[in-house]
Amino acid sequence: MDVDTSPRGALMIGGALLAAAALAAQAPGDSDVRPWTPAGISSDRFESHAAFDPRTGDLYFVRSARDFSGWRILMSTCGAHGWTPPVPPPFAGPGLEADPFFSADGRTLYFISTRATGATTSAALDIWRVDRDAAGTWAAPQRLPEPVNSGAAEWFPRPAADGWLYFGSGRAGGLGQTDIWRARERSGRWQVENLGPSVNTAGHEYEPMPSPDGTRLIVATADGFYESRRSGDGWAPRVRLGPAINVNGTEIGPLFSPSGRSLLFARDSGGPLSGEFVVWRLAAEDGWPPSCPPRP
Repeated sequence: MDVDTSPRGALMIGGALLAAAALAAQAPGDSDVRPWTPAGISSDRFESHAAFDPRTGDLYFVRSARDFSGWRILMSTCGAHGWTPPVPPPFAGPGLEADPFFSADGRTLYFISTRATGATTSAALDIWRVDRDAAGTWAAPQRLPEPVNSGAAEWFPRPAADGWLYFGSGRAGGLGQTDIWRARERSGRWQVENLGPSVNTAGHEYEPMPSPDGTRLIVATADGFYESRRSGDGWAPRVRLGPAINVNGTEIGPLFSPSGRSLLFARDSGGPLSGEFVVWRLAAEDGWPPSCPPRP
């Protein structure tokens, strides 16, 4: 299995070397951040990039090797005795696949894949979508056309309330090595634009997570998570999130709860679980992520 040499992979591997020391220095008051390690999902491999099916409640996520190579999308159903053993989804293809995310109505799932070539290196990653009918049957996945995809790798496609599809890309024409972009289809033609200097820098920005109400944007970068606030049709200058979130530089795959009051992401703890999910409570407990089996 090839080791991922992408900016995102390098971030995870390099940041893991700092994990033990950083966790030891974490402030006692950081009680709003806690591990989420559901039985049947957590393993000694690397779990990240969770997405909950809004129709069925099924959990889709990415599992990879401890060195963050060999990404594959898996899914699990909540049963009477907990999460079922994870299996590939019906639409799984060859190569690397990662970053699943559902549209709000659950009709479409976006993800990244090298299935067009079967490559095992991240440079060939493109954005794909797969639709399903009312009965829940998935159609054949479709690669999004240029200019959404490019000759460079694309990352983390996330549809937002403003009608745009946000994603990361290392394509030419950006402000740095990897930038956040957004795309929108109108009258059968795609428009793509860079989010500009309020979000992007000369470094690496690769994962955008819009909040459900469209007022906030979490951005995963080479030095941690940032947040930008909606400003007109664009975004205000980003602000780095606090030390309870950015512990050791390995944080990745942010996901808002439906209420927008919690954030689920993955972090390399450096412990036996290696990559594990972590929940940050932005406000009071909102009953998320969902317990399995559901609490009575």
